Amino acid sequence: MIGPAGSGKTTLLETIAGIIPQRSGILRLMGRDMASVPPERRQIGFVYQRGYLFPHLSVEENVGYGAADQSFVRELSERLGVTALLQREVRGLSGGEQQLVAIARALAARPRILLLDEPFSALDPRRRSRVRRTVRALHGELGMTVLQVTHDFAEAGLLGDIAILLDAGRVLQSGPPEQIFRHPASAYIAEFLGAENVFAGEVRVLREPGRETAREAADGGVVYHRPGAGAPDSDAARIDDRAEAIADGHHAVEFRTGPLTFYAVGGADSGPGHAVIRAGEILLSREPQHSSARNNFRGTVSEVATTGALAHVTVEVSGVPIVAALTTRSADELSLSPGTAVYVSFKAMAVHLC
Repeated sequence: MIGPAGSGKTTLLETIAGIIPQRSGILRLMGRDMASVPPERRQIGFVYQRGYLFPHLSVEENVGYGAADQSFVRELSERLGVTALLQREVRGLSGGEQQLVAIARALAARPRILLLDEPFSALDPRRRSRVRRTVRALHGELGMTVLQVTHDFAEAGLLGDIAILLDAGRVLQSGPPEQIFRHPASAYIAEFLGAENVFAGEVRVLREPGRETAREAADGGVVYHRPGAGAPDSDAARIDDRAEAIADGHHAVEFRTGPLTFYAVGGADSGPGHAVIRAGEILLSREPQHSSARNNFRGTVSEVATTGALAHVTVEVSGVPIVAALTTRSADELSLSPGTAVYVSFKAMAVHLC
């Protein structure tokens, strides 16, 4: 579950756990109405962003609190890297160590449902990766349902089967993380999830689905002619994959944003809309490329931002910034720097309309 601060994520977890009284609606866990079931009988484990350990108990006593199987406690401590901390006092632990103990304590009781509220935020990168893998493995081994709150969509994609985007107490979109990432339901969602290129503009449908000619079908693709254009070979928007282009009501679309026109495939109707293009879908070159990409522009590099092995390059195209993501090595090989003239290209299928 992801969403901006104040969207109700922690409130929802606390309501499920019974910490906050349910004021309306119906809450069922494992098919049972929870309205009159106290928190301690809900078989729920809860880990907050802060550990909230029992300060009067040792680490070992914290981990074993509520656990019936001490052999499982020892196994769990080993797998999570808590064993070396068991004999220590809670007051001497770092923030990351406290969070690790809190995760172990919640899992040691073998809950049917595990609620996690930013549980890995205090862990260092190496430990975070290890603990995430262990929690994911225990999810399957124990057969429990896990509902995790995170601000990191990459983490949601690694751990979650279903992502839920919450804002102001409402579900804006839900589904497999990859689906939401690739097909956000609105421009707001796209920007929240970190889409680098979100453009407002006007959609114009070029041809309804299922109207391709015999020549187009035989050619292995769909050629959509612009209204008023001349011969097909001289002025046509070619869509790369015929099957995808005409499936599910999709059609060829022209999207205009300021001085630029993009060609896309989608189910959008003519009218105002937004186009979303992931930076990783955009190709840069120093020379014009002869490829199947329908969208091609010439621009000038305005910024190169490097983070480790990845470089985000902003290109000004007729005054419109377009951001491309490529490896730092590729950026170096292209000798990209502010003022460099480049060509920008991306396929019609890379343009998501919402």
